[in-house]
Amino acid sequence: MKRIIKIHIWLIAILTAISISGVCSAEQFPKAGWKDRPDPLASPLAVQGGEIVVFGGQYPKSLNYYLDNNVLSAEVFGVMYETLLTINPITIEYEPGIAERWSISDDKKTFTFHLDPKARWSDGRPITAEDVKYTYDAVMDPKNLTGPHKISMERFHPPRVIDPKTIVFTAKTVHWKNMLAIGGFNVLPKHAFENKDFNKVNFEFPVLSGPYRPGPMEEGIHIKLNRRSDWWQKDRLRYRNRFNFDTVTFKFFAERENAFQAFKKGKIDLFPVYTSRIWIQETSGADFFNNYIIKQKIHNQQPVGFQGFAMNLRRFPFEDTRVRKAMALLLNRSEMNRTLMYNQYFLHRSYFEDLYTEENPCPNPLIEPDKETARKLLADAGWQVNSATGYLEKDGRRFSFKFLTRDASSEKFLSIYAEDLKDMGIELVIDKKDWASWARDMDEFNYQMTWAAWSSGIFKDPESMWLSEEADRSGGTNITGFKNDVVDGMIEKQKTIFDIEKRNDIYREMDQILFNAYPYVLLWNIDYIRLLYWNKFGTPPTVLSKYGAENSALWYWWSDPDAAAALSDSMTNQLPLAPRETTIRFDQQFKQ
Repeated sequence: MKRIIKIHIWLIAILTAISISGVCSAEQFPKAGWKDRPDPLASPLAVQGGEIVVFGGQYPKSLNYYLDNNVLSAEVFGVMYETLLTINPITIEYEPGIAERWSISDDKKTFTFHLDPKARWSDGRPITAEDVKYTYDAVMDPKNLTGPHKISMERFHPPRVIDPKTIVFTAKTVHWKNMLAIGGFNVLPKHAFENKDFNKVNFEFPVLSGPYRPGPMEEGIHIKLNRRSDWWQKDRLRYRNRFNFDTVTFKFFAERENAFQAFKKGKIDLFPVYTSRIWIQETSGADFFNNYIIKQKIHNQQPVGFQGFAMNLRRFPFEDTRVRKAMALLLNRSEMNRTLMYNQYFLHRSYFEDLYTEENPCPNPLIEPDKETARKLLADAGWQVNSATGYLEKDGRRFSFKFLTRDASSEKFLSIYAEDLKDMGIELVIDKKDWASWARDMDEFNYQMTWAAWSSGIFKDPESMWLSEEADRSGGTNITGFKNDVVDGMIEKQKTIFDIEKRNDIYREMDQILFNAYPYVLLWNIDYIRLLYWNKFGTPPTVLSKYGAENSALWYWWSDPDAAAALSDSMTNQLPLAPRETTIRFDQQFKQ
């Protein structure tokens, strides 16, 4: 199964993975002595030019990340519109972006940003404080469908424009994530969008600030991004040997299996593998044996998220904890892992997997299938078998529910689950929809159960997913409708704790409450990236970035003409190419 694809709600690029650094003082930033330096992950061998073609998933409903929270929109939006601050990919410390310097008040509530005088929109106009304020106002406008992004922005009073290059944000309360929120949102051009209906700004972005602009698009087929030669930051040392491809093309397929077939035909260049069957059974043959296609495991420090069958606690029959626990006990994860996934995965027992170590093990038990206990839980919840139909009933209602899905690859898992549930007297009906319909149903909480997978960050922020208040926010990430007063108190407490270890202690305690509430039937995961790509690219020694997923290849790799020529000649003459390493470990490859 996929690692992180069913639902992707995250901040742009690595900004999801970091916390604020140095917020405890009123010093000016960046600190004295900071210099613009080359990115240590970017290879000096990189050259600019060429194209890379990747699978973009299903066609998005919008490329406006404020309106459509998915990985593709986040990725595209992030290279079109810049943020006030950027992040060092190794130290994860803040560095200048649109803002060249900034300061934080002693009480940790006031954030002053001084914009870079050189910052320009693609039409040549300067980026101003009014653009920053416009973006805040657009996100916070109740008419605009920007729900998940309102969570971070509403922590602040409306910003004050001091002058064209200075803006001040004042937080309503102290929160360790305030700097991340305000330094990491994508700034939009006021003059391009202020007279438009923001909810209809989906695919046309005539004015932008980042290194890429939209190129040709064909709905449902492909979206191209073209590198800008006039990007205002193109000569900065930290961007040298990055953003190398002239064109980045995202191709769309309704099913991932179809995309893999296109990859094997050479129509897609890079393919991360989320399915064990493909990784084990379908990566052999001449193209692999001759190293035309490279197969690598990438072990970097990307945090591990979680995935599971999300149950809608707002709707019958999953409002009852006993029922939800029974659903977990009726899923035979170990058997699925063995028979369908070649024992490639570990089984989840936590919502914060990477907070536990051998020295600090997870106290949650590993859930094993147990039909007898499940049967008793359901009986205690008032469910009885109707001898005439064989189905469980309660108050005259059959235990039947719809499983909302948008991916055919999930159906083999659901079919097995449905058989085990049927044996218990429960009917599972697969309700398959396309991406747009699935997303609309999720936004409106119009589902009973669905498959959800979540990315994670180095610094956890449980507020959007687990706070009771977020359960009623349309388009938010508390999709299960989870509400718990004790968890609410923990979330409130962690806001003002700047020591990550102390916050992690709170999250581990929270994890036990979440685990015992069963908002998800937890599934499985892997802690490395499985990557396939045609042997015609140059890559850094680490292949991917320290904390990033496979998409970091788009901004660090380059087209290698010599490698492409060697690949073409070798395929024509049926000769092998030199192999590349099959396992890449970031810590072994990175030399600073």
